[in-house]
Amino acid sequence: MDEYKVVTHNENETISIAQNIESEKFQNMVICLNGDLGSGKTLFTKGFANAMGIDDVTSPTFTIIKEYQGELMLYHMDVYRLEDSNEEIGVEEYYDRGGVTIIEWSDMIRDRLPKERLEIKFVITGENTRTLVFTPYGEKYRNICESAL
Repeated sequence: MDEYKVVTHNENETISIAQNIESEKFQNMVICLNGDLGSGKTLFTKGFANAMGIDDVTSPTFTIIKEYQGELMLYHMDVYRLEDSNEEIGVEEYYDRGGVTIIEWSDMIRDRLPKERLEIKFVITGENTRTLVFTPYGEKYRNICESAL
């Protein structure tokens, strides 16, 4: 499995990477974000959304899914609370709606993720330093990593 690692030293660098990935976006794109609290998942999502023309992104912790209209629809999910739940919220229905789906804490629903996706693991390596580990599943996602990182 291919892996691409990028080290960021501040929030602006994380946002810049999100914007680079956004510039390669396509319909039905799925991005899965994992990492500890405060590692940069929501910051990445805000940077990605901002590049799509969406400014008001907040963490959907209590609503699980938030929808935003930008150049494409953005479906922002935080599935942390689903870990011990068999609750069926229909996350799969969003994968082919023609927008971009970003899932925070996607490890919690690994069995419901699409076969082709981009996974990004955020690892805290210092007060402001993060290592982002990109794992592409599928040729389109591999191409994004090659051109955007």
